[in-house]
Amino acid sequence: MQDFRHTQVFRMRPLAAVAALLAAAALAACDKPASPPTADQKMDGATTRIEQKANEIKDGVKTAAADMAQAAERGTSEVVDKVKDATITTAVNARIAQDPKLSVMRINVDTVNGRVLLRGTAPDAGASERARQLAAGVEGVVAVDNQLVIASKG
Repeated sequence: MQDFRHTQVFRMRPLAAVAALLAAAALAACDKPASPPTADQKMDGATTRIEQKANEIKDGVKTAAADMAQAAERGTSEVVDKVKDATITTAVNARIAQDPKLSVMRINVDTVNGRVLLRGTAPDAGASERARQLAAGVEGVVAVDNQLVIASKG
């Protein structure tokens, strides 16, 4: 009976050796690089990268166009505001010029965002208040900062 076991173990050794060789070959195959890509695979990869880049560019163009539109809108709005302010300044100067007690040569009118600043001199407190009222009566004026100084007589 001992001979039978000994013979059986002796026969199993070549099978174990073959199994070990197959396992080693399988592990070695894991370390080997995959076969080089085919021309079709290379084209598919290149096409995918081109499509991704095209989408990035398209998104960038959309963003740039939106930014330009906003800038143009802001620029247009700023120009409109400046024209409105210039119109207000001109109207205030015209009203001051029509008042016999006030002189446009002695009153400087500046307008920013509908806010009128009066600087210079007025002959008396009544004339200074009249200049403020004239400025406040112009369409589009939101506030008047009257910094007119009463001219001293002398």
